[in-house]
Amino acid sequence: MLNTNADRLVEFLLQCHPGQPRTRGSWEVDHQGVPFILPSIGGITLNVQAGDSAFGWQGDHVEPGVSCTADTQKPFEHPNVGLQIYSCAGNLATVATGEAKGAEGRVLGHHGGSEHVIVDFPREVKEQLLYSDTIIIRGRGQGLQLTGHPQVALFNLDPDLLGKMKIKEAPDGVLEVPVTTLVPPVCMGSGIGSAHVAKGDYDIMTSDPETVAEYGLDRIRLGDFVALMDHDNRYGRAYRRGAVSIGIVVHSDCREAGHGPGVTTLMTAASPLIRPVVDPEANIADRLGFGTRLKGGSKGPKRGKGK
Repeated sequence: MLNTNADRLVEFLLQCHPGQPRTRGSWEVDHQGVPFILPSIGGITLNVQAGDSAFGWQGDHVEPGVSCTADTQKPFEHPNVGLQIYSCAGNLATVATGEAKGAEGRVLGHHGGSEHVIVDFPREVKEQLLYSDTIIIRGRGQGLQLTGHPQVALFNLDPDLLGKMKIKEAPDGVLEVPVTTLVPPVCMGSGIGSAHVAKGDYDIMTSDPETVAEYGLDRIRLGDFVALMDHDNRYGRAYRRGAVSIGIVVHSDCREAGHGPGVTTLMTAASPLIRPVVDPEANIADRLGFGTRLKGGSKGPKRGKGK
């Protein structure tokens, strides 16, 4: 068991609402120069959830579950910035109003650009939601530290989820972290160079079919824990040989150049202090028991009890 400072973390109640699906209202162009009009970011997405494939959808940057915002009109201002930074993967989310009142879900992570927090709820809960409903997230995780591994930085990670990730300390002191996929550094695109990783994500580029096939990128599922090789996320997103970052996949594959499945950072080290271990069940749905799981089918958190 890893020692942490979880008992010293600050826990906020964060209030948000489902955000309407967004569109630019015009043609977009993929990396082959082909125009398209398809579903994209935002919305209460009924038929996509954690554990589903990140590939094959007729969409671009599709966000599973419920895309949440504190202020859709001011995504880069207070209070939405606080919602983005203080919401962490694995946080409990509860519907506070409407027909789905009392239903529980889990935060997957946050998507930069759209400035949405992605929350997974079962389909029957999503069908009861309105865009005017209020969702309360128990924001806890920023500031989490591994007290025995000070050179491994944590971001955006609920300590309860950390405890479910099946991380082990090897005899050489390196942390062995189960992941589904090892992503080569050349594939990291949109979002690289950001000043910090406490909100937003960055994308695994999937425009080269041979690289996608070589590394099995097309097998990535929404909610997967993945290893970003030679990427240091301590003070932004940067290439550094020997560094390893662990993230969670929060949105689907994309058609635009420089984009692909989006990853919210959870762990990072500037040197090889993290050793990824491939495990097909290294997914938040499998670890916490909701969404589409490799074993045991599909299951969701507690349903609402009505008004």
